[in-house]
Amino acid sequence: MRSDTGASRQLVRAAIENRFELLLSVPLVLEYEAVLKRPEHLKASGGTASDIDKLLDALIAMAKPVHRAFFRRPLLRDANDDMVVEAAMSGHADSIVTFNRRDFEPAASQLGIAFVSQREALEEIRRRNENK
Repeated sequence: MRSDTGASRQLVRAAIENRFELLLSVPLVLEYEAVLKRPEHLKASGGTASDIDKLLDALIAMAKPVHRAFFRRPLLRDANDDMVVEAAMSGHADSIVTFNRRDFEPAASQLGIAFVSQREALEEIRRRNENK
């Protein structure tokens, strides 16, 4: 939302274009909504609460819904990070894309899931789509 050219925006576009499978759970959507509608994020992006609703509606419409089948808390220091891990594990994700790799590292070896940056995820999506 903050940058027209950033890797996160490119990932959102790739998700909406079905270039990879996005997993979403109800708790994750509610967390994204709460964060994206914070006044400082709306101000920085120049968006409105209605814009956020439209974006989330588009993501929900194309995402694979995940129902929690994995529950192991606390796993990390931040309960919101645990929520991300739960969705990834329940949805059998290949990786978790995050700015907070360091916060997830304690769980990486236990869970056998990759934690990658937005740039790394985009590179992987491009490689997969080139090989199709």
